[in-house]
Amino acid sequence: MGASHAKSILSGAIPDLKLTAVADRNPARLEGLGDVACFAEADELIASGQAEAVLIATPHYSHTPLGIASLRAGLHVLVEKPISVHKKDCEELIAAYRPEVGNVFAAMFNQRTDPRYRKLKELLTDGSLGTLRRINWVITDWFRTEFYYQSGDWRATWAGEGGGVLLNQCPHNLDLWQWLFGMPDRVTARCQIGRFHDIEVEDSVTAVLEYASGVQGVFVTTTGEAPGTNRLEVAGDNGKVVISSEQTDLIFTRNEIPTSTFSREAQSGFARPGVWNIAIPTSGTGEQHVGILKNFAAAIRGEAELIAPATEGVHSVELANAMLLSSFRDTPVTLPIDAEDYALELKKKIESSAFVKKTIAETAPPSDFSKSF
Repeated sequence: MGASHAKSILSGAIPDLKLTAVADRNPARLEGLGDVACFAEADELIASGQAEAVLIATPHYSHTPLGIASLRAGLHVLVEKPISVHKKDCEELIAAYRPEVGNVFAAMFNQRTDPRYRKLKELLTDGSLGTLRRINWVITDWFRTEFYYQSGDWRATWAGEGGGVLLNQCPHNLDLWQWLFGMPDRVTARCQIGRFHDIEVEDSVTAVLEYASGVQGVFVTTTGEAPGTNRLEVAGDNGKVVISSEQTDLIFTRNEIPTSTFSREAQSGFARPGVWNIAIPTSGTGEQHVGILKNFAAAIRGEAELIAPATEGVHSVELANAMLLSSFRDTPVTLPIDAEDYALELKKKIESSAFVKKTIAETAPPSDFSKSF
């Protein structure tokens, strides 16, 4: 993603940002950047004075040490998803942020720019949907091939990525879940390890998320299904909202009378409230990554509030951790989870990871693993 972001900035898509420096261990990726300072190591860039802000688009485990170093250097920081692999690392990264210093700390949760989700948040916030009754999200269009997983020995390993579909593809969906509905009180999940691919991490997940209010949500995801589905259905007292990849509009099927009122007052056992079928035009999926970059620049200039503060990034990580922990132990998990407890559980997985075994055989430890625990 770093190359993609660099191209966006170089193209002038974000007028308030100028690309001044890049760090990459692969020299070939530093070619053709024009008048840009190039470094082999991130710490060299951070200490160079060449940049006022950094965008961290590196393997997951390195987000924590690089983010901490950048924040301590007084730089504005935009970190790719997930902000860290596990809750303990998230807390250490967030603890390094000092708002009083004046630097901006953001996360690349570009799905928050999608007008459909922004409209749903509005309907939830202003009460249009009424009291929540049920949430269901089937997000199975993350299909990936064996070639994808074999394209890097760090991919889909506990030591290289820290997880599978929950840590790689779904941070966006989990962020939207907590942004829209808040954090649940209990999670029960079944995470299937390598069901569809020759990998050591989860590629299929079914989870139930329970709230103190009685609301229950179901979250289903996989990288092993084609063509797959992306359908979020939210039921409230005043009707239901559907957001689907099969339609560009947000569909609000609104009850003429709230469900609870109609249920109490109806004189027939099989009666149903009348509905209005409302298609709310939302004009595409928003500016996505470019939108977050524009917002990051505007926030630095004091002209906008952040769309996705990095301090909120811990929530999507905690949801992923809770689902994995529930599956590891075959039991429901109460939130908030114990960050140290999950870190130790993950460490056990890492110790037997194929990526660690390969790296040890090559006599060089993973560059960021030692900093994560």
